[in-house]
Amino acid sequence: MLETFTQSIHTSLAALLANKGRSFLTMLGIVIGVGAVIVIMAVGAGAQSLILGQVKSLGANIIGVMPGGSADEEGPPASMMGISITTLTYDDAMALKEKKNVPNLIDVVAYTKGVGTVSWGAHSYDTNLSGCNAGFITVEDGELDRGRLFTKEEERNLSRVVVLGATVNDELFGETEAVGQRVKIKKHTFSVIGVMKERGTVAFQDYDDQVFIPIMTMQKLIAGVNHLGLIRAKVDHEDNIDQALTDVKLTLRERHDIIDSSGKNDDFTVRSGAQALDMITTVTNALKYFLAAMAALSLLVGGIGIMNIMLVAVTERTREIGLRKALGARTANIMNQFLLESVAVTLLGGIIGIIGGAVISFLIATGAQFMGYEWAFILSIQSILLAVGVSSIVGIIFGLYPARKASKLEPVEALRYE
Repeated sequence: MLETFTQSIHTSLAALLANKGRSFLTMLGIVIGVGAVIVIMAVGAGAQSLILGQVKSLGANIIGVMPGGSADEEGPPASMMGISITTLTYDDAMALKEKKNVPNLIDVVAYTKGVGTVSWGAHSYDTNLSGCNAGFITVEDGELDRGRLFTKEEERNLSRVVVLGATVNDELFGETEAVGQRVKIKKHTFSVIGVMKERGTVAFQDYDDQVFIPIMTMQKLIAGVNHLGLIRAKVDHEDNIDQALTDVKLTLRERHDIIDSSGKNDDFTVRSGAQALDMITTVTNALKYFLAAMAALSLLVGGIGIMNIMLVAVTERTREIGLRKALGARTANIMNQFLLESVAVTLLGGIIGIIGGAVISFLIATGAQFMGYEWAFILSIQSILLAVGVSSIVGIIFGLYPARKASKLEPVEALRYE
């Protein structure tokens, strides 16, 4: 039995090697399909590690409050779906900051974001404008390089003062001392009262490429709005996050006259860092596997190509099949030989695809790391087994019909075939 199987393998490989060019073109569809699956799974895992790493860098004890409710506890808020919501206010943020309402919060920062051009003399620079209160330095773990932050009075009194991020400072002033200088933003003149220390990018937000403006000044003079885009709060300890989430929801429901405590009527969404990680993981996993499934469809095309070539091989080798049957080869022997040829083509194509996909994925990860991203090269056993398993199944399924057709040939008719 073993000797017969070994002979079938030897015969199959000899047949494939006899037509090297055709065999390569036959397996090319499998190579591309398997390689695409490997690349998508590896790149998806690397991108996921980058995103999760950026979110984790915010800190595990951060709570975010966004305008607009969500369909459920795990879903994204309406504000993340391109819908403009105006339900959060500066007074909401200050109510959360009061210890009697949410005693476990260290500090709270209210945000209204925008973009604009900052100019000083003949120099100008396009940057991000962050309207906020002074609590941002505590919540976001920022640090002043020199100067000071704006006070509560400056937040409420439309004071025209700004704190510059490190990049903005370098682009506008270079070696000149920025503190005490005056800059223009949308035709309004502001005094520079501080410069932040260089920090880099956290959660895909470049903290150095920003100008920090008192929240009320940003709302009234720059953005022309009365609502907030985001509230962030820092909890004193990770163990108190659940209690803080509950207190934040109760406080905002009371302020917004929401009687229903189920959360269905909330016009805000509260998320902890852990919940944000879970939501992002779910979304990125779904996207990764969807793209892998789409790439796997190319294996279907490769399988059809294999079936076509194997049918051609059956026709070309009709006399050989008749001769083997006349010499005593059984139907099962002929079927196994052609089936082994089909599986050999797909397995070899799968191996080449895995190697090629791994190399491409490594180059992508290396390029991303060279550009400064924390991109991990992740080649999972799961993706390799999936690629090998699918390619083997494709070889069996699409090789079955040609193999069966070859095995059913009558010896006499096969020998007469020209």
